[in-house]
Amino acid sequence: MLKILNILHTPVFSNIAKASASTSALPKVLSEWRPPREVWLENMNTVEEKKVGIIELNNSIFGGAPRIDIVHQNIEWQRKYRFVSFAHTKTRNEVRGGGRKPWPQKGLGRARHGSIRSPLWRGGGIAHGPRSPTTHFYMLPFYNRVLGLVSTLSIKLAQDDLHVVKDLEIPTDDPQYLKDLVAARLWGPSVLFVDSSDVVPTNIAVGAETINHINLMPVYGLNVYSMLKHNTLVLTESAIKDIERKLLEHINRTDARALMSKFRYDK
Repeated sequence: MLKILNILHTPVFSNIAKASASTSALPKVLSEWRPPREVWLENMNTVEEKKVGIIELNNSIFGGAPRIDIVHQNIEWQRKYRFVSFAHTKTRNEVRGGGRKPWPQKGLGRARHGSIRSPLWRGGGIAHGPRSPTTHFYMLPFYNRVLGLVSTLSIKLAQDDLHVVKDLEIPTDDPQYLKDLVAARLWGPSVLFVDSSDVVPTNIAVGAETINHINLMPVYGLNVYSMLKHNTLVLTESAIKDIERKLLEHINRTDARALMSKFRYDK
């Protein structure tokens, strides 16, 4: 016992004790409150980029730690919930022929068989084969879908692939104007414009109609797959407000289990 007490009073252990006491008294380095992200508010009425102001983005939505695994789950879910497999094989009762016993049960020294349509035979039926149509639908958990949107928005902002514009008003409906704008601002090659409403200005709707790599989307249709499919994400100021309001509401809600209950197979 005396040896243990003497060891604890050695300089090494005393320095460790002092260091632990000093670190426990220090304030927390990571505060719960973080300042909002700030991005430039850009224009759309000229090909050249003009900064018209600064907009603040909520850190809980646009500054979260990216969860690549959750993003991957969202992509796989979106790829599969629309997929229907039409692969089809015949069972033994659907294969043509084989109505009689191929040879007697006894006397020939052969293995016993009752029909050439058996799965043991070449050209016979398939046991446990695919049957069409087969859906691969499943519902991803609620918070995984919400976190997938948050992670993708944070990734886009961190990679400088997210831009905020005042609105989608452009002076002409000529598709070449949009092509020149995207090329001048290095937004290409593919761009997704998101507005708060599905009723967008006529000029940009007509101009983007014939351009395959420029698409328009209302804010309620925003999803992980579409954001990652396009190189650049352009949000309007009103779309930013709707995204923050809805995602903050869903992040802090507590009835996710009740929301998922309507997707149960036994309901």
